[in-house]
Amino acid sequence: MPRLRTQTPKYKPPWEHAQRNARIQSPIMGQLALGEPVSAFRPLYHPIVPEATTMPRSLQTLLLLSATVVLIAGLKAAGSILLPILVAIFLAIICTPPVSWLQRKGLPDWASVAVVFLAVFLAFLLLSGVILSSVSSVQADLGQTGDEGYQAKLLEKLTPTLAWLQGLGLDLTRESIREFFDSSRLTTYLSQGLGALTSILSSTFLILLTVMFVLAEAAIFPRKLRAMVGDPDADVSWSADVLDDLRTYLAVKTQCSLMVSVTVTIALWLIGVDFPVLWGLIAFLLNYIPTLGSIIAAIPPILLAYIQFDLGWAIAVAGCFLVANFAIGNILEPRMMGRRLGLSTLVVFLSMVFWGWVWGPIGMVLSVPLTMIIKILLEHTDDLQWVAILLGSSDDADLTQGEKQTDSVSGKA
Repeated sequence: MPRLRTQTPKYKPPWEHAQRNARIQSPIMGQLALGEPVSAFRPLYHPIVPEATTMPRSLQTLLLLSATVVLIAGLKAAGSILLPILVAIFLAIICTPPVSWLQRKGLPDWASVAVVFLAVFLAFLLLSGVILSSVSSVQADLGQTGDEGYQAKLLEKLTPTLAWLQGLGLDLTRESIREFFDSSRLTTYLSQGLGALTSILSSTFLILLTVMFVLAEAAIFPRKLRAMVGDPDADVSWSADVLDDLRTYLAVKTQCSLMVSVTVTIALWLIGVDFPVLWGLIAFLLNYIPTLGSIIAAIPPILLAYIQFDLGWAIAVAGCFLVANFAIGNILEPRMMGRRLGLSTLVVFLSMVFWGWVWGPIGMVLSVPLTMIIKILLEHTDDLQWVAILLGSSDDADLTQGEKQTDSVSGKA
């Protein structure tokens, strides 16, 4: 009996997400009598079709945790190169609206990018000049000795307090206070506090180049995403959500931080506290850190006001910081933001601690926008939406519950 050689139809494997266009063609040997239709073909063996396998949930969780640990270690190790790039990306996001506005006014794309780039460059130069001049002035004044130095004035103010504490049995002497507030130690504290900002400013060239390239390619970014996915009609609305939320947060936070900085600087200048510009700059930068930033920024000028004047003026400086941060941060900022960040208060605090551990003070500044990006990406991942719900606020949880109830009612109808 003659044998015919045929081929099985093209087979599409079940793991389509990994091998979308894969096909299996396998020659089959079999028997077919003369005159019989092809449907009567009897194969000598059947092709082995791989069965779809499902990874256990516990193994998925273990792999996810392992990948997270490796990712965190990589982020911590590569902080010196990743931080300037992230700062540049966030700066570019803030600068996107001015570029679009200039383009709508009829300016060519390259000219719009050049104008905004020049403005960012001048801002960096101004910031660097203010920091360097302020730090040098602080170092010079902290190095003063004699009765006019800050250390001598502080010891004079604390003499009654030290006597009272010694009466309670606490072993505090003028020498211990003098050693703690030594000028070289205070200068070291100040240098360490501004060290992260100085390291960012030292990467100015990399940051500015990255800002320029991001602004130049911002318009074609959605097309690149679709090309990366391989579908020209793919839904990349999540990228627009990320950019809109980040742009709103960064723009509003920058405006509010600037208002706090100007208010504090003017108040300190009117009171007569030394280095008002430096304390205003620190208030501007630390205002990006949730909750703790404004408290940390207020401590040095309050202490300095106590050294220069008395306790009453120190309380007045504390009141200026309190009023400025409450009025702008708790009243004006939520109205300008338009809606909540979508993050719970606990998550905001924990993200500040986590990113501060990974990348130091700059990580604390970037903690909220980074966590917002992660939450939005998780919302668009079916298997990890539950993590996004945990990161979200109570409003998000209520909205999700309402959507489920609506879906159940629609299904019953």
